[in-house]
Amino acid sequence: MSNNSLRLNTILFFTMTGIFIVDQNIKMLFVDGFRYYTDCIDLILVYNKGVAFSMFSFLDEWLKYIQLAMVFGILLYIIMLKKVCFAFPAGLMLGGAFSNIYDRFIHGGVVDMVYWHCGFNFAVFNFADVMIDVAVVWFLILNFKPKN
Repeated sequence: MSNNSLRLNTILFFTMTGIFIVDQNIKMLFVDGFRYYTDCIDLILVYNKGVAFSMFSFLDEWLKYIQLAMVFGILLYIIMLKKVCFAFPAGLMLGGAFSNIYDRFIHGGVVDMVYWHCGFNFAVFNFADVMIDVAVVWFLILNFKPKN
């Protein structure tokens, strides 16, 4: 294994594992009963059976297997791409994705807890969702930055 591949795999593995562990620990607080309410943000427990804004919830049990196949495809693509600059954002995205898929297997839906309702009502989301969004922005920056 080349030094470049070792670096990519190490960064990818530790980032994925870290995001997964942090997200699952946060979710366990809410599954165990933690709640907090404010004027703008409520920290509540919601099980999302679909994806963003509960889309595709009609797929029921099939959704987790479709997502699992897609996530393994992305993981394989990142490893075959062999670009270390993609390792950290891919780790953020895949760690969050695996954590949400794990929820589907264990809880029957994704554990969401942050409900924004200041000025307008927004979807309920979790830490993994935020990490996936950060990773998408990071990928866009990497793909559209000028090549030197």
